[in-house]
Amino acid sequence: MPKNKDATEKPDKGKTNTSLRLDGKTLKALKIRAIEEGTSVQKIVETLVNDYLDASRKGQS
Repeated sequence: MPKNKDATEKPDKGKTNTSLRLDGKTLKALKIRAIEEGTSVQKIVETLVNDYLDASRKGQS
């Protein structure tokens, strides 16, 4: 059974898959938080990474 809600859903163009190793408790908490917020683990991680990179760029100027 596919993990996507819609089996015909295609990955976002221009994005690349990566893997991430997290502690089981951390991943479970992250999945629960994503469900509570009506989003996905991918979106949360991508937002956090982008915020981190933006903060880093602001600190350089």
